[in-house]
Amino acid sequence: MAAHRKPRRHLLGGGTARTAVTVALAGAATAAVFDGTGQAAPRPTPARVRAEVDKLYQEAEAATEKYNGAKEEADAAGRRLRTLADEAARGQDRLNSARDALGSIAAAQYRAGGLDPTVRLMLSADPRHYLEGAELAERAGSRQSATVAGVRRQVREIERLRGDARVELASLKDRQAELRRRKRTITGKLDEARRLLSRLSPEERAAIGEGGDAGHASRSDGARDVLGAPGQATPGSRAAAAVSYAYAKLGSPYVWGATGPDAFDCSGLVQAAYRSAGISLPRTTYAQIGAGRRVPRSELLPGDLVFFYSGVSHVGIYIGGGRMIHAPNPSAPVRVAPIDQMPFAGATRVA
Repeated sequence: MAAHRKPRRHLLGGGTARTAVTVALAGAATAAVFDGTGQAAPRPTPARVRAEVDKLYQEAEAATEKYNGAKEEADAAGRRLRTLADEAARGQDRLNSARDALGSIAAAQYRAGGLDPTVRLMLSADPRHYLEGAELAERAGSRQSATVAGVRRQVREIERLRGDARVELASLKDRQAELRRRKRTITGKLDEARRLLSRLSPEERAAIGEGGDAGHASRSDGARDVLGAPGQATPGSRAAAAVSYAYAKLGSPYVWGATGPDAFDCSGLVQAAYRSAGISLPRTTYAQIGAGRRVPRSELLPGDLVFFYSGVSHVGIYIGGGRMIHAPNPSAPVRVAPIDQMPFAGATRVA
C-alpha cells in the first residue's frame, strides 16, 4: 500500500515570489541607474541648441521660399481663373443676345405660315410686290443662317472657356494643397526650434543670439555705405535707394511669407527694397538670383544681392565692408550682419 506523502511546500509562495521578482527588478533598475545606462538624456549645451536651431531655421527658410513660389503660382492661377470667368460671362451675354435674335426670326416665320413661295406668288394680288418681298426674305434667310453660325461659334467659345477654367481651377487647387503642406512644414520646424530654445535660460538664449551686428546701425551708417569708401566705385541711384530702404527697416520683425511694409522674410525684404527704388523683382530667392547680372564676390557694391547656402535659400542686400542687411529668422529682426556668417552661394547686381 502506497505511502501517503504530504506535498512539499515551495519555499516561496505565489505572492512572495512576485514580491521577490519585483524587488529584484527594482534592484536591477537601480543598478542600471548607478551604472549610467538608465540615466535621463543630458541637458543639451547652448552651442548644441544653437546648431540645431540654426539648422531648423535654414530648413524652414528653404520651405518658406518654396511656399512663396507656390503662392505666386496660386495667385497667378486665381487671376487667370477670374479672367476666364469674366470672358465666359461676356460670351454668355453675347450668346443670349444671338439666341434672342434667332428666336425673333423663328417667331416671324411661324406667323407667316411657312407657305410655299410659288403658291404665295399665285395668291398675291401684286406679284411684283411679292417678288420684291421674296428677295427681301431671301436676304433675311441669309442673315438667319449667319446668326445661326454665329450662335454655334459662341457656344464653342463658351465651352472652350469653361474647359480652360476647369484646368485653371484644378491647378489652383493643387497649388493651394501645396501651400498647406509647405505651411505645415514651416510651422513644424519653427515650433521645434522654439521648443529647443525654451530649454535654455534667458542668459543662454541671449548668448546664442550673439554674433554679427545686432542691427543697431544708424541711418548715417547707411549714407556712408551708399556713398562707398574712398576709391570704391559707387552704386547706381536705384541701388542706393534700395540700401536706404533696407536701413530704414532695421529692427522690423521677421515673418515668413511677409513682404512689408512692417515685417519681412529674407526675399520679401529684398523685393520691397527694390520695389521702393522702382525695380520689380521676383518673389523667391531662386528667381531673384537670376534677375540681374552675376558678379564675383570681389566686385560687390552696395545694393548687390548676396545669396547663401547650396540651395540658394537665403538672400541679403550688400551694404559694403563685407556686411549686408537681411531678415534672418523668427528669433532676430531685420539686422546688419557679416556676409561670412553663412555659406556664400553667389551675388547678383540688379541696378
